[in-house]
Amino acid sequence: MGIVTEAQRRQHTAFVTAEGAAWLASASAFPRSVEALWSARPAAPSVLPCGRAFDVVNLTALFGRRVLEQLWSAGPGSGPVAVHHGRVLLLVAPGTAQRLPALLGWEEWADAVPPMLCHGSGDAVTVPALYQDPSAAPRDSAGMSRWVVAPDTRHPWLPGADVLLWACLRAVRSGPAPARTALAGVPGTA
Repeated sequence: MGIVTEAQRRQHTAFVTAEGAAWLASASAFPRSVEALWSARPAAPSVLPCGRAFDVVNLTALFGRRVLEQLWSAGPGSGPVAVHHGRVLLLVAPGTAQRLPALLGWEEWADAVPPMLCHGSGDAVTVPALYQDPSAAPRDSAGMSRWVVAPDTRHPWLPGADVLLWACLRAVRSGPAPARTALAGVPGTA
């Protein structure tokens, strides 16, 4: 009776709840228009502005997965997370897009962090559909847009720049060492 199985938990995070949809729509200056669009086309991705309800940190697939592992295994977890065109989109606290690059610049490991895109005020991102029919999966899963952790509450917890900084640095330290390129010898030197 109050026990949630792992299969139920995975299913729950794969779909946006009504409360999660209301939160996503609140990112727009016209949330009722967004909700009307979703009512008409719930299986279509949408473009939402950043900076109001959330910012987005856009990471490469491999590094994004390592950051998520750090957030969930040794940290506080994550807010909503999506995959779009092979990139991991972390929905984060507003203001994070501006602060995170500056904080990373102070760290000695910053050069080992793969390039990331930070979308904040004035930017917009494509978010996956509210509902995805599993039987209609595209042939090319690399281009698939889907929720990894779908919004399920009206006020989700969103990591800030300090939490993401910690997760990025831990992901770099725990990952494989970067390949070092051999320097070509200069003629006449030892």
